[in-house]
Amino acid sequence: MTNVTPQNTPTNPVSDADVSALHKDQNAVVLLSGGLDSVTCLYWAKMRYASVTAVSFNYGQRHNSELVAAKTIAETAGVNHRIIDIDIAQLGGSSLTDHSMIVPDGDTDTFPNKKHDEIDNDAIPNTYVPARNTIFLSYALAVAEVTDANHIVIGVSSVDYSGYPDCRPEYIAAFEHMANLATKAGVTGHHLSIQTPLQQLSKAKTIELGLSLGVDYGQTISCYRADSNGLACGVCDSCTLRRQGFAQAGVADPTHYQQ
Repeated sequence: MTNVTPQNTPTNPVSDADVSALHKDQNAVVLLSGGLDSVTCLYWAKMRYASVTAVSFNYGQRHNSELVAAKTIAETAGVNHRIIDIDIAQLGGSSLTDHSMIVPDGDTDTFPNKKHDEIDNDAIPNTYVPARNTIFLSYALAVAEVTDANHIVIGVSSVDYSGYPDCRPEYIAAFEHMANLATKAGVTGHHLSIQTPLQQLSKAKTIELGLSLGVDYGQTISCYRADSNGLACGVCDSCTLRRQGFAQAGVADPTHYQQ
């Protein structure tokens, strides 16, 4: 049976030299969307691993502002960056890839909070992209093999999120188990772990973590409806959670909004 690496993020990871030193001879792949969560994971990984490769996807999403942001973030962080082209949009089923569907406004009162086992289909917004994390993690797994990476880092959370089923801890554990069964690295004894440093963090705590690591959140774009200039709508699910996070953290919101 695969041993799943515990995802306990220390309160002050910058000073946690012992944890960082354990992985300084290992490599990691980080899923980088260009948003708040993924950039926090990127800087978290930089503190721990010898080499980090950031992977972004041009998958037919509604806008490419997040990819522009991801490129800038990777350059600022000084990490290798790959943008992979895949066409999830042809499958449909999500307002993030289908322009005939309307991206809903956010409502924090309806967001699941620590109740990931109680989510029903009606609670999952249409911004959920079918199997997206499975597809992204599969590509990241291939990148991990060719870059000799021991870890894949993804910014999922089961605290402040929109109810997506592929953000749950049990899903991550299942994928890690599969990854170690299905790869050359796994079957030859080179265990690969899926790291989720934000899994138990609220958006406010994620922001606090990122600031302690030197993240410039002004570079990030989280909005589902960002315009061609990268300006955020301020009212979609993602913007609503982001606004709430900065407010709860007591930190000025550096997001560039349309109004």
